[in-house]
Amino acid sequence: MSIELPKVIETYFSADKKGNAQAISECFTEDATVIDEGNSYTGRDAIRQWMANASTKYTYTVEPFSMTEEDGRIVITSHLVGNFPGSPVDLRYVFVLSGDKVAELEIVP
Repeated sequence: MSIELPKVIETYFSADKKGNAQAISECFTEDATVIDEGNSYTGRDAIRQWMANASTKYTYTVEPFSMTEEDGRIVITSHLVGNFPGSPVDLRYVFVLSGDKVAELEIVP
């Protein structure tokens, strides 16, 4: 199933697929926050490091398959398969956009 994602979110998932931490960080505002696995990362440098660590620690694929909007947030449900505990799993990526950048991202089961 193919869904049409907002451009910056499409860019985020495309960069994730390539393991490109720098390109992912550029999807975010300067002071953006990411919350993943109970940890919070604030600012592009921290976000770039978070993704660089994740892409070296695990090998995975992510396939977005559903998009909804809830209270001004865009929720993308994606199927992840890889060499991480609990694989495969469907995760929800909760995005808050600011203009053409991501201001907040929370990844939750």
